[in-house]
Amino acid sequence: MADILHDLPIAAPVAAVFAAVSSPAGLDAWWTLGASGEARVGADYELFFGEEYDWRARVTRCTNDGSFALSMTHASADWLGTTVSFVLEPRGDVTWLHFAHTGWRQASDHYRVSSFCWAMYLRLLKRWVETGDAVPYEKRLDA
Repeated sequence: MADILHDLPIAAPVAAVFAAVSSPAGLDAWWTLGASGEARVGADYELFFGEEYDWRARVTRCTNDGSFALSMTHASADWLGTTVSFVLEPRGDVTWLHFAHTGWRQASDHYRVSSFCWAMYLRLLKRWVETGDAVPYEKRLDA
């Protein structure tokens, strides 16, 4: 199995970063075109990226101290059964985000593209939480 892992500091409190990774409005600011769902274990999320990418995930971890995970239940074949997780660690005035996208069956071409895209999206997450600057969806991979 292959995993995608990224760690990054975000100059914001844990609560602000947690809202950005666990709420539909937060996800829409940096990742999805349209998300819906509730941040509680067992809840289902819709993750809409366009007509061909209308995906679903189930919340498998959600704690107030900064841990949130989604297991993909309806997505492209390579993403099915994978888990996207965010663990937040406060360090002074900074929150360290420990990101993981685990459960990939192999390091396929789609895995490699997804790893690159996650790095780009996480940079936009950091930008949005720190500055309030949300990049329009259609410009995100070029920002």
